[in-house]
Amino acid sequence: MTTDVPLPAPGREIQTLDELSPDQAGAVLDLLGEAARADGRPAVSEQGRLQLRGGRREGVRHFLLTSTGTLVGYAQLEDTDPVEAPAAELVVHPAYRGQGHGRALGAALLAATGKRLRVWAHGGKSAARHLAQVLGLSLFRELRQLRRPLSPLDIPEPVLPPGVTVRTFVPGQDDAAWLAVNSAAFAHHPEQGSLTQRDLDDRKGEPWFDPKGFFLAERETEGVTELVGFHWTKVHAEEQLGEVYVVGIRPDAQGGGLGKALTAIGLRHLAAEGLPTAMLYVDADNPAALTVYERMGFATHEVDLMYRAES
Repeated sequence: MTTDVPLPAPGREIQTLDELSPDQAGAVLDLLGEAARADGRPAVSEQGRLQLRGGRREGVRHFLLTSTGTLVGYAQLEDTDPVEAPAAELVVHPAYRGQGHGRALGAALLAATGKRLRVWAHGGKSAARHLAQVLGLSLFRELRQLRRPLSPLDIPEPVLPPGVTVRTFVPGQDDAAWLAVNSAAFAHHPEQGSLTQRDLDDRKGEPWFDPKGFFLAERETEGVTELVGFHWTKVHAEEQLGEVYVVGIRPDAQGGGLGKALTAIGLRHLAAEGLPTAMLYVDADNPAALTVYERMGFATHEVDLMYRAES
């Protein structure tokens, strides 16, 4: 499906697509790269970037803003959460900012969702806060990026709960079990808990994927071995930055220190890779997790803000 939404500005047009051609996806990735170099960080999340390629994805729409035929802005709208409003990310090419293109994309997103919308502002920059105000959006969520040095790695030796062992992920063999534990561990967190085999395959196909940094915790009960938790680490090679990508514990295995032990195992792996710094993301309204990570030497580096409009 294709819908053209002209907006009242000479030469400006917004095209809404359910999927992008390879050429369109490439143009958007080039735009995102230019913006990231100017801003110091990506304006669209990893999930959003993965959803640019590979054809149509249920609930995902792409907004291409052109000015006299040149792609100068992009927005992605994802409507897959059964409870929350659709979520969006948007970006304008650095050379074309200050011309109302961001406001035009925001207005198109509001129109497409009936003014029921959530929008990410990665890095929480002043221009993004101003745009949110202009669009009538209110602050809804704060996601903090925490960092800590990996040398010296002054954390206690990991202690696993009784009966629990840790090994690394085997692609293909462990996919289904991991997806089940991830879904259970993040049932309260639709963005992470709703990951599918296609989402996992997308990540396994990325250059950064390395199964030796993907740790699985197993527990044997009455002769049956079950996956009960995991710590998936990630290496940002260009930035020389290690990430506590996802730590998940099955609900019936929580509260015994497994999460802390898996985090320590992952941090030790990242340090052994020679990386100087580790980072992770945590919601500001999760004081328990913040306390755990701060006790492990992490401190806030920057924030992502989510704004919301409700009809």
